[in-house]
Amino acid sequence: MANFAKWLGAGLGFTLGGPIGSILGYVVGSVIGGFSKEDLEQARNYRPADRSAQSGDFEISLLLLSAIVIKADGKIDPRELDYVRDHFKRMYGAERAQHAFSLFKGFVGQQQVSSRQICLQIRQHLDHATRLQLLHFLFGIAGADGRVTEVEVQAIKSLAAYLNISAADFESIKAMFYRDADSAYRILEIDPSASDEALKKAYRKMVKKYHPDKLQHLGDAHVRGAEEKFKQVQKAYEQLKQERGI
Repeated sequence: MANFAKWLGAGLGFTLGGPIGSILGYVVGSVIGGFSKEDLEQARNYRPADRSAQSGDFEISLLLLSAIVIKADGKIDPRELDYVRDHFKRMYGAERAQHAFSLFKGFVGQQQVSSRQICLQIRQHLDHATRLQLLHFLFGIAGADGRVTEVEVQAIKSLAAYLNISAADFESIKAMFYRDADSAYRILEIDPSASDEALKKAYRKMVKKYHPDKLQHLGDAHVRGAEEKFKQVQKAYEQLKQERGI
């Protein structure tokens, strides 16, 4: 448990306090076998001096919101659980992913979780680019079982609103996963009637918004995750340029 305690404390800032900290403390103390009060105190002793957002804060926020989305349709699909576990393995490696997934299973088992309170705490400490990355992952989970229910979409939409993510940003990221004739326009947050100049301007704006460098403060693993959104913006722009003959 020593390695787990070090992982839990070293990368966390704001999530060891507030409503998230309460949930985290319960799961660590009651769900994860072999983790004692002394281990939890050791984790607290590893806390960084400042309470700014750390890579671990993104992980905990992501795991909590993922648990909310997975339970939204009233059932827990193994494919959605596998998506979370595999994603964390790719990002962080096997050992760190194992720690994270242990917490995740505890979060999924929680009966009452206030998504609004969790999101308000996240919103206070994570910048806009980081919150967009959270939303991108949540849509990936919703589609992991091969279909997306309206209940899941509405759950993500509610979380986005609590996270102060605009309707346009919500639809942009949603369009990256669920394609139709106008998906490229929604990704770039413009109407099909937009001029060629407006298209170019929208592309430049979205490049700035979704650029992976905005997540450098969270480490290379999260920069790689952001690259997927960035590529979708580029793909949408190239598609529309070809369609318009620009």
